[in-house]
Amino acid sequence: MTSPESGALEAKAEAGRPESARQAVLTLNAGSSSIKAALFDRHGGTRPFLSCLAERLGSTEASVSFHDQRKALVKGPPLPADAGRSHEAMLEWLLPCLRDLGQADVVAAGQRVVHGGPMHAEACLVDEGVVAALEALVPLARSHQPHELQAIRSALRLWPGLPQIACFDTSFHASVPEVARTIALPQHITRQGVRRYGFHGLSYDWISGRLPAVLGARASGRVVIAHLGNGASLCGLVDRKSRATTMGFTTLDGLVMGDRPGLTDPGAILYLFDELGLSGQEMRHMLFEESGLRGVSGISNDMRVLMESDEPTAKLAIDLFVYRAVREIGGIAAEIGGIDALVFTGGIGENAAPIRAAILEGCAWLGVRFDPDANAVHANFLSPAGARVTAHVIKTNEEAVIARQTRAVLAGIESQ
Repeated sequence: MTSPESGALEAKAEAGRPESARQAVLTLNAGSSSIKAALFDRHGGTRPFLSCLAERLGSTEASVSFHDQRKALVKGPPLPADAGRSHEAMLEWLLPCLRDLGQADVVAAGQRVVHGGPMHAEACLVDEGVVAALEALVPLARSHQPHELQAIRSALRLWPGLPQIACFDTSFHASVPEVARTIALPQHITRQGVRRYGFHGLSYDWISGRLPAVLGARASGRVVIAHLGNGASLCGLVDRKSRATTMGFTTLDGLVMGDRPGLTDPGAILYLFDELGLSGQEMRHMLFEESGLRGVSGISNDMRVLMESDEPTAKLAIDLFVYRAVREIGGIAAEIGGIDALVFTGGIGENAAPIRAAILEGCAWLGVRFDPDANAVHANFLSPAGARVTAHVIKTNEEAVIARQTRAVLAGIESQ
């Protein structure tokens, strides 16, 4: 008897796809107002042969761009007027479009999922039970999880025979020691899964794999990775495994972010409830969408906008972002017993030289040294020769990690 898994593998993504079509794995990364999608060769490789970015979803300014393996623009079909109104509408148009434009036979789809909870320490095949478990985690990642679940549902509906693989941002931090995962609450609460999880795991997974080529012998030492973007966190690695991270039970914890406050006194939250009378819905909206750089500056959540502004509140927001990053880097270094290298990644980490410089200056007490000229041109190696603690910039590649994990799960199914 054919198993459901093997039957799914035998099914074509769509009827009529020619046998000579290139076999591909599809990766999907759904954000709050965007969707990143890519087609990777079924048998390996870290560069997609076709990628797509759909932006400004839910607005009249929605757009889609396609690029080939060399990142050259690929002309795609015109975007229908109603495709940008929602994630669901975009996916229903985009998924068949990608397959046809890439002349590909899609054999599996890998989906980024921010929160896997306590039950998912590695990527897995999606079934109804997995979807239900991820639904229960929506309150812990409201900015991401609903959109990712929508992508999963859309792909399941459009290509019902196609294996869907969930790849979790939390999985990379399964190696964090129990003491660092524990929140000091009563046991009857923590036994229900209330603990620190950590996020940005797909990004950290990619960086950890790049460390030997970039850091040499230091790769197995004590490395702090700063994933700095609209979402921001730190991860402390020892022997390229996660040992400490700044995000916790939800994506609100840790560093100052574009719209989220990071570490906040729980007493302040209680005060907003008890004394100012904010509702739960108002609190969620404020913490996920009105705080961080946007809240402090009153201008924008975009670091580029703030760096160009002369407003005092913009400077305060930037200073706070840097202050908290420096403070938390020191904390992570303490957790892992010191620091041998500091790595920047993410949109701000890779591209904002003044922010990197300010953070590196603040970390001089740790022995970090950097070359201002190298930093100004976003060099991969930022430190002068002989520096005790080196600084680096490594471009992240979450989609390649999703593709790799999808291939691995697919291979496991095929071997059964």
